[in-house]
Amino acid sequence: MIIKYYGRFMDVTDSLKSYAEKKISKLDWFFGPEAEAQVKFALEKGGRNIAEITINQRGLLFRAEESSTDMYASIDSAVDKISGQIRRHRTKLDKKYRSPAPNPAPEFIEQEPVQIEEVERKLVRVKRFPVKPMSVEDAITQLEQLGHSFYMFDNAENGKVCVLYVRRDGDYGLLEPEK
Repeated sequence: MIIKYYGRFMDVTDSLKSYAEKKISKLDWFFGPEAEAQVKFALEKGGRNIAEITINQRGLLFRAEESSTDMYASIDSAVDKISGQIRRHRTKLDKKYRSPAPNPAPEFIEQEPVQIEEVERKLVRVKRFPVKPMSVEDAITQLEQLGHSFYMFDNAENGKVCVLYVRRDGDYGLLEPEK
């Protein structure tokens, strides 16, 4: 596995690198040698140490961010979190390939628009990333593993760029463009 280290408001020492490499190497059983890991260390005001680990292997992303008063404890927690994500991913794959075909997605019910106060907002970040063709089930898996509230992907079934999101009731919604 290829590991890249980054430090924010701190110098990344050799001991931190070797400790993180030792912990991340325990995940080599799942990832191949072409996998890339990014380890970001940050030191916040108040003495909070943040360790963020992102592992990418052929478009499959695992990400964890942990903070504590000790950087080594943050690394341990982040690796444990990614290990749990891997276990959940493997379980889903096992269920997918050992069980009958999943039921079709339920129809989404339209709701009344909610009135929201108008607050002036500004664009503070633009993020670019490759959009890969995948099924809706694979997009749900990626959404859960990343821990985000939405995920944009190229729907392999119809070739449209779609956005999958988590609804307030905990279910999933799918935004699909009309043409």
